[in-house]
Amino acid sequence: MHKKFAYLLFACLGAALMTSPASARSREEKSDFRLSPLSAPAVEFYDEGLLEAAEIAKLKARKHSRKRCWRAVKQALLDANVVPYRPTSRYARDAGVELETEFAFKKLEIDDPYEAPIGSLLVYGGPGAGHIEFRVEEGFVSDFANPRPSQRPLIGVYVSSAAVAREPYFRSHQ
Repeated sequence: MHKKFAYLLFACLGAALMTSPASARSREEKSDFRLSPLSAPAVEFYDEGLLEAAEIAKLKARKHSRKRCWRAVKQALLDANVVPYRPTSRYARDAGVELETEFAFKKLEIDDPYEAPIGSLLVYGGPGAGHIEFRVEEGFVSDFANPRPSQRPLIGVYVSSAAVAREPYFRSHQ
């Protein structure tokens, strides 16, 4: 009986602390601090197909990587009908070249992952197979979601060429 009472007492105290203005303010400050670099990308650009692919990847994303980033991105691109057939390159670091040559994607002159447009694909090199991920409002997503970009060296930021033709910013900065 005493355990139930103690548990109930601690639950009520916890709820009271969580609803106090001071705790609410500290939660807001923490979330603002954590999300500040992601809150406003330097380039606002939206391609419906790539946004849909990024959303599909986000829905299937796990909490931690299973080292299947390129596989997850390929499937999301197919499911969103961004590409007509499955890309054949084996490694994520080779995805950019294949996207440009086979699927008419364009490489943007961006070297900071936080400045990548929402919905774009970021390809990374480095040791091993490399890494690829979508840029989303909350951060970055491939086979897992992450608020921060990969620490690997960025090879390039890619968007579909049809979207580049529609967006005046990219025509003037090519």
